Amino acid sequence: MRFSEFVSVKLTLCLVLGIILGYYIQPKIEFIAVALIVLIALLGFIHKLQKRASFPFFGPIAFLTTTLIGMLIIGFSSPKNQPNHYLKVSGLEKTLQLKITQALKPNTYSHRYFARVESIDGKRSSGTLILYVTRDSLTRELAVDDEVLSRAVINPVPPSLNPYQFDFKDYLRKQGVYGQIQISGHEFLKLKDPSPSLRGIAANFRLDVITKLQKQPFGKEQLGVIQALLLGQRNDISEGTYDNYKNAGAVHILAVSGLHVGILLVLLQFLLQPLERFRRGKTLKLIIIVALLWSYAFVAGLSPSIVRAVTMFSFLAYALYLNRPTNTFNILALSMFFILLIKPLFLFQVGFQMSYAAVFAIVWMYPKLQQFWFPNSWLVRKGWQLLSVSIAAQLGVLSLSLFYFHQFPALFFVSNLIVVPFLGIILGFGILVLALVHFDLLPPFLVAVYDALIGGMNAVIAWVAQQEAFLFRDIPFDAVQMGLTCLMIIGLVHFLSSHNFKNLTVLLTALMIYCGYLFFEVWTSHNHEKVWLLHQNKNSIVLHQQGQRLNVLTRDPDKTKRLVRDYTIAQRISSVHLDTLQNNYQASGEDLLVLDGTGVYTHIKMPRYVLLTQSPKIHLGRFIDSVRPKMILADGSNYKSIVRKWQETCKKRKLPFHYTGEKGAYPFIFED
Repeated sequence: MRFSEFVSVKLTLCLVLGIILGYYIQPKIEFIAVALIVLIALLGFIHKLQKRASFPFFGPIAFLTTTLIGMLIIGFSSPKNQPNHYLKVSGLEKTLQLKITQALKPNTYSHRYFARVESIDGKRSSGTLILYVTRDSLTRELAVDDEVLSRAVINPVPPSLNPYQFDFKDYLRKQGVYGQIQISGHEFLKLKDPSPSLRGIAANFRLDVITKLQKQPFGKEQLGVIQALLLGQRNDISEGTYDNYKNAGAVHILAVSGLHVGILLVLLQFLLQPLERFRRGKTLKLIIIVALLWSYAFVAGLSPSIVRAVTMFSFLAYALYLNRPTNTFNILALSMFFILLIKPLFLFQVGFQMSYAAVFAIVWMYPKLQQFWFPNSWLVRKGWQLLSVSIAAQLGVLSLSLFYFHQFPALFFVSNLIVVPFLGIILGFGILVLALVHFDLLPPFLVAVYDALIGGMNAVIAWVAQQEAFLFRDIPFDAVQMGLTCLMIIGLVHFLSSHNFKNLTVLLTALMIYCGYLFFEVWTSHNHEKVWLLHQNKNSIVLHQQGQRLNVLTRDPDKTKRLVRDYTIAQRISSVHLDTLQNNYQASGEDLLVLDGTGVYTHIKMPRYVLLTQSPKIHLGRFIDSVRPKMILADGSNYKSIVRKWQETCKKRKLPFHYTGEKGAYPFIFED
């Protein structure tokens, strides 16, 4: 059967379309609500008067209705449609009552939290913001459900200041977070007896288990992996270990997600199989499995990722209970529909996209791969089945992985073949360890055995990660390529499962379009010349792109690696050359005069651009009178107090002024 034959799949796709349209177009929800009421009334009228099959427009109207529902629910999540949202008073110092909803991984300078705004100046408010608490020896760490009072200013999250840089503002917006607060440890009052929530109780339970685990003689690296593998707490994993898992294509093991819950579902199905011998034992088995899955979600802190995964596999457990293969697609689509109906912003989260892409791919591709080759040998057959699951999952997430992370570990099947077969044992053993440590009954020999087991897994992953020749990094991959790659994968799977001209035509057409698009992009980049002034604190960076060659002019090359990497991937740069930023630079016949901290410069009459760096001690007014530039630029290497004075000077003289710390990177426009 095809996906298009499942009504649940069609309705889910319509809901997804509505959420996307509502998020980017942001129409007035009043109009959407009125249109929705009219369509629902029309559907009810049609259904009452005649059979659905006799009315050809019933389906399209139902799908349009579902699309409008998607637009409506995403509209309700927008701050402009929430009368008490904190953004309506942002930028003003107010007394805020905040409730911590999630503790994030701290950075070098701050502890970070998601906090819900309960009230502003005593008036009820709504919305979630990100709270930064400066780290020092006296700072008290906060926990989920803690409530604090603070006098602070809510500021909007700043956008990314450089081209192709990770946009933290957009990332937070897709989680419903629009503002931020920065306070120190003595600028808030922690309230007594805060109201508890289920997530808070779960988070505190998880914290208690982690505290007890830390008292056991586990190795440091092993303990970090155990916390991530079993409890979804990745804060204590070293950067080296995390990179090893990422480069080996096994980073999904370190996130409590669909893989873990799926393995637990298989284990529980196997262990509870004897219940089916009893009357209504199959129903009892389903109830116990769902209850145990949600119990594990509670132990793991009820984080959004684990809640999504358990919801999805609870639906899949019901599909297995019905024992009808075609129902797997229906129920999987219904689980996605149900989750998005409650949390529409989940659609934009990478974890949600990759989880469903992997599971859909496994359910769809695995049977086809088994039909493609069915070995006679039992051992070979089991190996092929395991490899088929890994291949299907990787094909499902391939385009998403390349789009978001720009790398592909070619040895993913090695790490998956070695680790995944034992992951059920590792997870089962780990849950036993968690249960025993919670009740203070964990014997030392079990600690030693589990420590050795995790250490062995780390060693295998590290060995795979060291095979750098099989790790392809920095792959340019945009949204168009992502869509075309999905079409090629679908065409390839259809062709392998059914060798006919139609499937071959689809595959070759998608391949030709992909190659044509890639050729066009490369040809366009060859005929491109761009010059950018980037922003970076305490540094100056000018990028000059000539085709696929990039000249990086900077005073501190080591600090620019990440920014240059992001730019080279997006622009398909083949060669990068580093040079020192000089006092005079020319491109396309236009002069860029650079005035640094020495105050020494080459006297050029009427340059188009003057770049001020390292806070030069000059009288800007006299300098402008002498040189007569057309525009003044200031980068992140200057003191902000001096930049403000320059802004005032340029404003009085009606001279364009651009400060990268406020307006972001500046693209130079050179006239031919």
